[in-house]
Amino acid sequence: MKRGELYRVRKPGGDPKEFRAFVVVSRQTLLDSGFSTVICAPIYSRAEGLSTQVAVGIEEGLKHESWVMCDNLASMRKTELTNYVGSLSPPKLDELNRALRIALQLL
Repeated sequence: MKRGELYRVRKPGGDPKEFRAFVVVSRQTLLDSGFSTVICAPIYSRAEGLSTQVAVGIEEGLKHESWVMCDNLASMRKTELTNYVGSLSPPKLDELNRALRIALQLL
């Protein structure tokens, strides 16, 4: 598992959708450890025009244009992240980092 990878998760934590895609945002050191959970950002098919959202789509393995929502981070068990979808390119990972800094007021 690597930072920036996208996974489809079945019925995540009360979500009304059957499946939701998530991007892994935890640092690689945590991902490589024996720790059982990681931090992920959900992906939605609608944007709100916020600076904390990152556009993703077919290039990342999704079926259509969508947005990573960095204001809605979730802790997920690694065992839930088994349905690999794709990964973010280095420039898209830079966009994700910027959006996370804004969402967490780390600028």
